[in-house]
Amino acid sequence: MHTRVSGFSLVELMVVLTVVAILATLAAPSFNQAIEGQRAKSAATDLYIALSRARSEAITRNTNVTLSPVSGNWAHGWQIPDPGTGTLIENHDALKGNLTVTPSAAGGIVYRSSGRIQAAGTASFSIAGTYASSARCVCVSLSGRPAILEGVCTTSC
Repeated sequence: MHTRVSGFSLVELMVVLTVVAILATLAAPSFNQAIEGQRAKSAATDLYIALSRARSEAITRNTNVTLSPVSGNWAHGWQIPDPGTGTLIENHDALKGNLTVTPSAAGGIVYRSSGRIQAAGTASFSIAGTYASSARCVCVSLSGRPAILEGVCTTSC
C-alpha cells in the first residue's frame, strides 16, 4: 500500500521563491516612483496651506505677514513668524526624500494686508525629485491666491 504525501518539494519551493524575488526586483522602481510622487504631493499641499495661512493672517491682522524659508533654503522647511512678536505662527520641517524646492524669486513671500503679495508679479515654487512625473508647482497668482499644478512651473501661473 502506498500512502500519498501532500505538500511541496524543496525544488518547487525554491522555484516559487525565485519567481517572487524576480517580480519584487522588477516592481521596486515603480514603488520608489510612487513614494516620491506622494512626497511631492504632500510637500506641495503643505506649502499651499502655509501660503493660505500667511495670506489669512495678513488680512486678519491688517499687516504684512511673511512666509520665509528656514536657513534660506525652502527644502529645509518654511515658517511664518508673527509680525508683532517674532514668535512662530507656523513652522514646517524639512522635506523628506530627495525633493528640491525652487522658488521663482529669492527670499520669502510677503503678503500685504489686502491679501496680495508684495512682489510685482506672480510667484511660484517648483517641487521636484528624481522622477519627472513627481514634479508639482505651487503658484501664487496676482491676487495672492495659491494653487497647485501638476508638472514643473511655467512662466505664467
